[in-house]
Amino acid sequence: MALQQVTRRSVPEHVFEQIMSDVLSGEMAPGETLPNERRLAEVLGVSRPAVREALTRLNAAGLVEVRHGDATTVRDYRRHAGLDLLPRLLLRGDQPDLTVVRSILEARLHNGPKVAELAAERSGPQAAAVLTGAVDALAAEEDPVERQLAALTFWDHVVDAADSIVFRLMFNTLRATYEPALAALATVMSAEVGRPEQYRRVAQAIAAGDPAAARRAAVKLLEPATRDLLAALSGLDEP
Repeated sequence: MALQQVTRRSVPEHVFEQIMSDVLSGEMAPGETLPNERRLAEVLGVSRPAVREALTRLNAAGLVEVRHGDATTVRDYRRHAGLDLLPRLLLRGDQPDLTVVRSILEARLHNGPKVAELAAERSGPQAAAVLTGAVDALAAEEDPVERQLAALTFWDHVVDAADSIVFRLMFNTLRATYEPALAALATVMSAEVGRPEQYRRVAQAIAAGDPAAARRAAVKLLEPATRDLLAALSGLDEP
């Protein structure tokens, strides 16, 4: 028997998830007015404080606009939400949204080389040793899922060495989005994570303080798998 951990969510969490799902699916369109707190509480069968807490969270997430003494309206999340919404956008039901997957791949190919370049500019000898250890761990790993995790650890150290809070927060979000799909992506990613020598070239360029070489090495590492994944997604989009 395959048992799964039981999760307990508060009533406000349930309200938040339900309204968020309707906003992201388009069932609640931008500009649409939500019922007032009292009516929402009646429809959902919960207390008004629970509704109020959920609406506060939805407002903070950029999904609705709460105006005290006025109606609560749905916002266009594409213009107002942040990257923390990305994991929720990736999966629609049981299937990944291919347009979101494509966007993640494009961001990965664009940001990875820049992060490596910054790491070469800003890191010191300690970062070089850490990166070398991460590459050694990747090279020693045989399990395809664990090898992807080792690759993520490598990039985690590169982001640290880049010393950019924006890239750090972006990486955190992309990693949280990517990790649940590790098993499904194992075959497609095997060519990339199975090339520890290319990771080592990135690490060596960073250790040498050569930003241009670090960028080139990162492109050579990331581009093949990204190109193949984008081509596969393009095929899935065809009728």
